[in-house]
Formats: sequence, C-alpha cells, structure tokens
Amino acid sequence: MKRQVQLALLLTAAGLAWGQNAFTGDSRTDKQVKPLAPNGTKPEITPEMRGDIFMARKMYREAIDAYRNAPQDSAVTWNKIGIAYHQMLDLGTAKKHYERAIKINPKYAEAINNLGTIYYAQKSYRRAISQYNKALKLAPQSASIYSNLGTAYFARKKYKDAFEAYQQALSLDPEVFEHRSTHGVLLQERSVEERAKFHFYLAKVYAKAGNVERALLYVRKALEEGFKERNKFLEDPEFKALQENPEFQQLLAMDHRAL
Repeated sequence: MKRQVQLALLLTAAGLAWGQNAFTGDSRTDKQVKPLAPNGTKPEITPEMRGDIFMARKMYREAIDAYRNAPQDSAVTWNKIGIAYHQMLDLGTAKKHYERAIKINPKYAEAINNLGTIYYAQKSYRRAISQYNKALKLAPQSASIYSNLGTAYFARKKYKDAFEAYQQALSLDPEVFEHRSTHGVLLQERSVEERAKFHFYLAKVYAKAGNVERALLYVRKALEEGFKERNKFLEDPEFKALQENPEFQQLLAMDHRAL
C-alpha cells in the first residue's frame, strides 16, 4: 500500500523575493539595502513588513490583516496573502489570491509557481506541470521550481522526467532538497506518495552529482522505507562510483524493515 508522507509545504529562501531581499517585496534577485532613516531613527514599519513579521511567527490571520493595509496594486502583496491562506490549508482562497497576483503581474514567476502547488495539492498534476514550466520560462535559474516540476512528474510516474528536473535543481542549488526555511514568497512542494521510490531517486541524483554523503543518506532512507528493487543500486550507472564504498555495501547487505 502506498504511503504518503505528510511533509508540510515549505517556503524557500532560494534567491527569490523574501529569501534574498528581506522585507522589500521585490522579486528581483539583486540585493537591495534600504537606507537608514535620518538622524538614526528607526525606519517606519510598513504594513507589508508587519505582515512579514507575522508570517515568520506563523500568525497567518494577523499577517493577512496586515497585508490588507499594504498597496493593493502590488502583485507581491496578493501573493503573500495567498501564501498565508495556503499555510492555513484554505486552498481555494489561496488560489484566488495567486491568480490576482498573476493578473496584476503576468510575469511574476513566484505566484505562477505557487498556483502550480495548488494544482499539485489537488492532484491535478498536468496543470501543476504546466504552471511550473511557465514559471521556469520567467525564472530559469530557480532550483525550487525545478524541484517542484520534478515532484509533479514523479506524481505522474514520469520518473525519467522527474530525475532530469531534480538534476537541474541540484545543479542550480546543491541544498535545494534540504531547505527548511520558514518564510518566503515561493512554495516548494515536499508532499509525495511512494516515499521509498522518491528517496531512491534523490539518492540517484546525489550519486550522479558526486555527493557521496547525501547519496548514502537517501539510499538508507529508501531501503528503510521498503524500496524493493535493490538490484537498481547495483545496475544503475549513477551508483557505479559507490560500488566499492564499504557503507554502501553494508547498507545493501542489511535486512531493512520498512518503517
């Protein structure tokens, strides 16, 4: 029976909007530093900044109230309200806010990606893939969106496409699969079925990238979660460099019981 891992939607700070330009609401990737207020006084806290603070504290309703007082012609504002609703699992309302953000700024890759995560949550994987591809045309250097694309392909059992998307994600950000950030404007999907097979493919991605430590970590996870096709660890070329590794050999020799 397929097991579903209930890993919460994560917000990533992978070089996009909040993650790099903290509290600016600017989706550009160049860093900006706001000038200090004159006479050394503290800068005014804007409604958007207040909302960001509430989001960081996971006070989502308070964040929404704060964002309602921010400029309503800002795609960033509507996207952030969408994320707040998304975090409360109100997917329908979140979707409406993402769509409003996209209507204001049709080239807002983060909102397009987030709309894709709504479709993914609703198991509408084709639509999710379509949104992720649209977002990638606007933000081709986003490791997180490539990761989301791979996860959507994985859900459709298009494992080759998923593997390629994961490879691209890892090449752009070696930590993309390890992010545990709690704030941002771009959602990164972490909820998958077939957990054992998912971790097998992550092991494969890391092995091909030459990251032995991470590859072994996910080999162990895949086996502990009941991955049955052990021969793939011996036959798939991505694992060739691990064949003489003592820890790898020990993992394959052990009798793992599914957790």
